[in-house]
Amino acid sequence: MKIERIERLIDTGDFSQSTEWISIEKQITQAIHKIEWPIGSGSFTLFDQPGKARGEGNGVKPIKEACMKHLSAMGWDLETKIDIATLKQPGPIDATYKVGNRLFCVEWETGNISSSHRALNKMALGILKKILIGGVLILPTRKMYKYLTDRVGNFPEIEPYFDLWRSLKVDEGLLAVIAIEHDGVSDQVPRIPKGTDGRSLV
Repeated sequence: MKIERIERLIDTGDFSQSTEWISIEKQITQAIHKIEWPIGSGSFTLFDQPGKARGEGNGVKPIKEACMKHLSAMGWDLETKIDIATLKQPGPIDATYKVGNRLFCVEWETGNISSSHRALNKMALGILKKILIGGVLILPTRKMYKYLTDRVGNFPEIEPYFDLWRSLKVDEGLLAVIAIEHDGVSDQVPRIPKGTDGRSLV
């Protein structure tokens, strides 16, 4: 799997120059690049069918699960519950890594664009409250989105709102969005299962 773009929305203080961030960034990058389909192929090839109708296109949850398993193998905690909000506790964060007395988190988008907004808001709030030192949201490019479950959040849809998170006043922290993309498409590979059925891509 390819990383097409990394966009930093918040980058203040010294964290992005630290050895901790260098190590975290390397681990996230490795976890993404290791995702392959078909399993054992050494690349990431999507079934060549748009995901606009029921039963068509490729699922997204098995792709996320593959990345999470790679991160877990490198010492990350999965499905971490964090008390960020004051009124209602948001859902668990996909993956977290301890940095001193704070956490760095990774969220992989499997929902719609509203879910992408919630994920970035949750991470930004965690940074503002000094619970998180940073966070990364991973989501597909428009080119990759075409072959996935219809309406899954994607980079071009969230990009117009980047200035909102850039305007936040933060003393220390890093918030970024990573756009991922497939290596190719083929009608000779299996369709990636939708929902939670099927194996993860590991």
